[in-house]
Amino acid sequence: MKIVLASDHAGFPLKEQLVSRLESQGHQILDLGPFSTESVDYTDFAQSLCREILRGNAEKGILVCNSGVGMSIAANRFKGIRAALCLFPKMACYARRHNDANVLALGGGNTGLFLASEIADVFLEEEFEGGRHKRRTDKFDLAEVN
Repeated sequence: MKIVLASDHAGFPLKEQLVSRLESQGHQILDLGPFSTESVDYTDFAQSLCREILRGNAEKGILVCNSGVGMSIAANRFKGIRAALCLFPKMACYARRHNDANVLALGGGNTGLFLASEIADVFLEEEFEGGRHKRRTDKFDLAEVN
């Protein structure tokens, strides 16, 4: 699977570990950075990742900041992006099955590699169930934003 990853400076260490792990599993990775712990704005990296997905350059994305909250908020500003902050594998399962999430947000400050890897594995393996969930997800992009 082609996966795009990005982080901010706080999420950089976990992103780097995830990139290595996902590549070793055979995934094709597009790493948008950053490439150090030098301070950056998470919004810039979330926006770049969302654009790559919307252009069709990746099937799914993973964003990492300190808490995961800022990245998920920034990503969900894009029509067609459904970012889910997942703290546990079960959350990733339902984010995919019921919400058709295409971006996983993780908090590098509160999620170690082992847990993050479990969450990412579930997120990448689960399929959207469709059916009654499709009727609901179709409404995501219809909401008026002022």
